Amino acid sequence: MAKKVTCKKPLSGNRRSHACNATKHAQKPNLQKITLDNGKSVRISARELRELKKTSKVSA
Repeated sequence: MAKKVTCKKPLSGNRRSHACNATKHAQKPNLQKITLDNGKSVRISARELRELKKTSKVSA
């Protein structure tokens, strides 16, 4: 099982219909599973993975 590294949590809010009914809704973070050079599997957000690739600290 991949270890969750990021501290991002789902955003919460309401979906609104045309009749202005409110329904609870959650936007979940975009978590990606990658394998590091030492063979460990971690789950980080897509934005964090992009930053890691830019600084070339990971070759995923």
